Amino acid sequence: MHALVESTRENFVSIDDSLFDWLLLLVIIVLLVAIDLYRHRDDHEISGREALTETIVWIVIGFLFGSYIASKFGSGAFGEYTSGYLIERALSFDNVFVWSIVFTTMGVPLKFQHRVLFWGIFGALVLRALFIGGGTAMISRFEWVVMIFGVFLIYTGIKVYRHRAEEGTGAQRMMAFVQRFMPVTTTYDGHRFLTKVNGRRTATPLLAALVVVELTDVVFAVDSVPAILAVSNEPYLVFASNAFAILGLRAMYFLLATARGRFHYLSHGLGAVLAFVGLKMVLAPWVHIDTYLSLGVITAILVAAIYFSERKTRRLRRETRTGSVEDPPHAEARELE
Repeated sequence: MHALVESTRENFVSIDDSLFDWLLLLVIIVLLVAIDLYRHRDDHEISGREALTETIVWIVIGFLFGSYIASKFGSGAFGEYTSGYLIERALSFDNVFVWSIVFTTMGVPLKFQHRVLFWGIFGALVLRALFIGGGTAMISRFEWVVMIFGVFLIYTGIKVYRHRAEEGTGAQRMMAFVQRFMPVTTTYDGHRFLTKVNGRRTATPLLAALVVVELTDVVFAVDSVPAILAVSNEPYLVFASNAFAILGLRAMYFLLATARGRFHYLSHGLGAVLAFVGLKMVLAPWVHIDTYLSLGVITAILVAAIYFSERKTRRLRRETRTGSVEDPPHAEARELE
């Protein structure tokens, strides 16, 4: 078994990252976070055009850093970084939709949602760093963890593929849990997370929403971090791909939060991606799947999910316009016949 795992590690790239590389990465992240916080200091409502522009900018920044990795560490490192980036981006769709449920349920005004997500994503970066450090340490020390991660991802992929209809209920349970341990006022005090009611310091709904956002990220990190560890064993590449994917989540949220109904087959695509990378991890000691082949498979799955979702959306719109969609009572009667 030890020899098999050693051969598996040889299938991934090994980079000689230095303290300078880590400092450069952290400086870029801090600078981007500071610029984003400054741009949204006025708590304005983000329009669809602004969200689209910011989403494109974040994607470009992510791939610009990928080009730095390619020039510094080679094409193999670039392939692993890009695979990790794409996996994290894809799995983040679920984050976006759950955030939408949380904000809708808690009645958080649109102009304050960016502030909650800013600090939520800041906390997510710290959390992912801990998860990645722990995950890579476990894999290097305990060989059987590779198999455990792979089986877990396959199980999760099947569960996601079958569609988790209870996502909203889970978010509501988290909010009820938070309110048991934290006094939360029903009124807002600007964009503050804490306020005073009758001389007593109390959390505003914004802080409650922030805690729920962090709790949901813990749940999603359990899926996404092992998935990325299936395509790279280098902490630098794994964290960089995670960081740049996560930094663009706020813009993606404002772009897609109201478009969940368009992605009919998204859960199927995400489930297939998780199952694929899990299978890749389980088979890795015996069968090596090339990094760029993995990247191609993941891309093809996501493109297919989006393509068929758009086709179904257009078909449903045509049927609605032409009145060819049966009324539920008639459809039910047909089924009884």
